[in-house]
This record gives sequence, structure tokens and C-alpha cells, in this order.
Amino acid sequence: MAKRVAVIGAGVSGLSSIKCCLDEDLEPTCFERTNDIGGLWKFTETSKDGMTRVYRSLVTNVCKEMSCYSNFPFQEDYPNFMNQGKFWAYLQEFAEHFDLLRYIRFRTTVRSVTKRPDFSETGRWDVVTETEGKQERAVFDAVMVCTGHYPNPRLPLESFPGIHKFKGQILHSQEYKSPEGFQGKRVLVIGLGNTAGDVAVELSRTAAQVLLSTRTGAWVLHRSSDGGYPFNMVITRRCLNFITQVLPSRVLNWIQQRQLNKRFNHENYGLSITKGKIPKFIVNDELPTCILCGTVTMKTGVKEFTETSALFEDGTVEENIDIVIFATGYTFSFPFLEEPLKSLSTKKIFLYKRVFPSNLERATLALIGFISLKGSILAGTELQARWATRVFKGLCRIPPSQKLMAEATKKEQLIERGVMKDSSEDKLEFIQYLDDLAACIGAKPSVPLLFLKDPRLAWEVFFGPCTPYQYRLVGPGKWDGARNAILTQWDRTLKPLKTRIVPDSTKPASMSHYLKVWGAPILLASLVLICKPSLCLKPVRDHLQHRISPYLMRIW
Repeated sequence: MAKRVAVIGAGVSGLSSIKCCLDEDLEPTCFERTNDIGGLWKFTETSKDGMTRVYRSLVTNVCKEMSCYSNFPFQEDYPNFMNQGKFWAYLQEFAEHFDLLRYIRFRTTVRSVTKRPDFSETGRWDVVTETEGKQERAVFDAVMVCTGHYPNPRLPLESFPGIHKFKGQILHSQEYKSPEGFQGKRVLVIGLGNTAGDVAVELSRTAAQVLLSTRTGAWVLHRSSDGGYPFNMVITRRCLNFITQVLPSRVLNWIQQRQLNKRFNHENYGLSITKGKIPKFIVNDELPTCILCGTVTMKTGVKEFTETSALFEDGTVEENIDIVIFATGYTFSFPFLEEPLKSLSTKKIFLYKRVFPSNLERATLALIGFISLKGSILAGTELQARWATRVFKGLCRIPPSQKLMAEATKKEQLIERGVMKDSSEDKLEFIQYLDDLAACIGAKPSVPLLFLKDPRLAWEVFFGPCTPYQYRLVGPGKWDGARNAILTQWDRTLKPLKTRIVPDSTKPASMSHYLKVWGAPILLASLVLICKPSLCLKPVRDHLQHRISPYLMRIW
């Protein structure tokens, strides 16, 4: 008899979890509290249901080839970066193609998930749900929590003295849908993440003035790289990931800063990273132009509010502010779980590979999608789901809970004593994290082996973008179309751009010449280092750090 799995939420991670259950011959039942799939990608005019939704003008900041399900590419005519409507349509196509909708119970809220009395032997859960006021209890062999990373808006009013005196309108960015109602207003946006940048840019076209306040600053990335190709496909490559493991972090940061300041000097635009703060990145094609044109004014952190104005940390004052929008992020919680699991699950340090709570003697509850990645969240959550379902079946194993709890507790103590840096909230490296999960299920591609068997494919895997299809080449879940998807990924990238063909037009220069000249030697050296990384990387890194650091110190 197939094991029954409860999937909570039918968003991006919930849909992949349903499919992964079916791939492993498990029996999924998905509970979705709204009347449709897509989670935050399903646009609504209001947020009265408490759900976080995208705003009308949102455009994806990860291109389609890097942010698709690994065995279901986007249609070739879809734009590389798309609005929320297009992306939601893709989720609908995915759900219909794999017949996932019949496993979803809409308008159903999960009220509680508790251990069965025999949990230590069976790992089973009691799940109580409510549909139209009627409650129902069912027993499940495993649970996949896919409720998203953005359920509860974080509104830190206590950190802003005088905010309760302010007579204007106060919003969280969760409530923002469109620029209607902001015409002629003086708007202050607090925060500098992707949402803050988008909202500030859009409002700059209708508001009288937009002020953008940040305590940290941010590096601003553009969707297109040099040559006009999607930047995700240019920077997310195994060859570059290999280089980052060899070069010292100080050298990498120096190179990165020089490259990012080439397009515009972040310090001149009031966007440079505050000293001592962790560098963060946002994707925004228009923010620098808005700052240049004066429609968006950068400000430091807010020190205090009055009834109509804001005093900033640099001593400046902005009068007659009508609206304050807090783009200060979200917190996540699991109200349906019981203690101590509820509290422990919110601490990423206690989640094994960011998926399994460390205190469960049976690994039958997985948190899918509670990660921050330097890349596509969709690709990461799909691999999480593939791994979790194989753990449920007993095909993959994780360390005992006693060992995991001991390691996490020790790490927490070291962090509290200041001996170790808390990196649990940092964004994870995309390729390294996905490779780690893929290795657990036997789906990580071997570049040396590919080079021997299929040099053309190996070339694309190592030097080309690390698209999700790479994790369907081998192992459980292998997809026969993965090779072709990799070899044609640039065709699908360029297809929507080819809407005007000029006869005999000059083709833009490509990197193929340089790859032909340098590719073979680099690939050969890389194969050696991939096979014996521990013997090679540390001496090279230490040597470079010793030789380069004094030079960089003289420059700085």
C-alpha cells in the first residue's frame, strides 16, 4: 500500500512536491486554503485573505531557463523575464501536463499537524483540516510543508521612534498592488530589497516624489548582461563556481565591486554598501535612471518620525510625507505545528540541509521552500522535494536525530558566544546547494564522466549555464529529454527576441572563440581539481591569499 503524504500549499513548491510524490509512487493529498494554485504568483486586487501576493507590475528577476521545473521547459516563445500572469500560466501548464490538480483540495485550511501516539515507531501524523467550516481528521505517513517564505509581513514599527505620531498612511509592501491612489503624493519607501526597488520605481512615475531609505545599501544588478544575454545564464556556471572556490574571498569581492561599478558608481548614487554590513544584491533595471532623473531620492535610515515628516540618520529632514511603505520583508511561522517543533522549525540552523527538523526521531516531515538562494528558488525547492520523497520511502537516509540535534545545539552555542558567525540567514550558493541535494539522491552530474562519454554535453554542463535540466541527466528521476534541453537552451533564450530579422545583419560577437582557445586547458585542469579538490584547492587558495593580499591592501 502506497504511503500517504499531506502536502500543505499549492504554490511553486507545493506543485513540485505533489509531482515528486507521484514519481516515487506515493499518494499525495494537497491542501490549499485558496481557490487556485500558484500561491503568491496568483494576482488578486487585494490581500484581504492574508495571503502575500505579487503586485500587478511584477516581472521575474530570474530568467526562464534558470527558473523552470527540471523536466518541463518553458515554451520557446515565452519571454526570458516574464510578468506574473505569464509565470502563473506556466504553473497552470505544469499542473495540467502532469495531472496534478486532482490531488488538490481547494479552500481547505490545515488547522493542526500532530504526532500520532505511535510516532516513534511509524512516523505518522494526525492532520486536521477545515473546509467551509467543517473539520476533518486524517492520518498521513508523511507531511510536506510548502506554505512559502512570505506568509507574515514584518512591520518593525517599534524600531522607528515617533511612528505612532505620524498622521499619514502607513503600509507594508504586501498591501501594494498598483500605483493608483498615489498620484501627487510624497512617498517614503523603507527598505532596499527587490520589492522596495520595484515599488519605488513604479511610484516615481505618478507620485510627486519618492524617497527610498536604506541603512545598508545594495548592489544593483540588471536583467541583461554584457551582450544582452540574461545575466543569470552568464554568471551561474560551473566553471565560474570552480573559480570562486579557488580564489580568496577578498580577491573575489574586489573583482566583483569593480565589475558592478562599471555600469554606474554605486557610491555616487547613494547605493553603496554601508561599512560593516553584509553585501546584498537586488535586480532592478530602472532604479539608477530614476535616481539620475531625480524621481527617486536615496536617503539614509530613518531616525525619527513626526506628525508629517521624517528625520534621517544623516541629520536631514523631509517634510510633508503623505505615505510610508515598509518594504521590510517577512517572517515565516507554522501555526499548525505543535511545540517544540513549531519553534524549532523557524530556526534554520536546526533544519538539516534546510529541509528536515533535527529533533524528529522519524524523518517524515519536510519543510520545502524555506530557503534563500543566489538563484532560482523554484529549482532549489524541486530538488528538496525529490530528496524528501526518497527519504520518506527509505531510499535515502539522514543522520539520527540525536546527532543532528547535538551538532545544531553546539553550533548555536558557538554563535551565541561569538566564536562562530551565524550564516543561517545568508543566501545559499546556488550550484553548491543544488549539487549537495542532488548528490544525496544520486542525480548530480559527473563532469569528468560526461567528458569521456559525451564531450559536447560536458562542455555545455561545465562552461554553460547551470540550468535545472542538469539534475535530470543521471540517477533517479532521469529524463530522456534533459540532454536536448541543455543543448537547445540558448535557442529558447533567443527565440522570443527574434521578432525582427534583418537580412545579412552582423551577428554580435560571442565568447565561442575564447572558449575554443582556453576551454580545453581549463577543462582539463578542472577535471583534476574536481576529482581531488581537497589536495589542490587549499594550497592554491592559501598561496594566492598570501601573494595577493599585500597588493590589494596597498590599493585600498
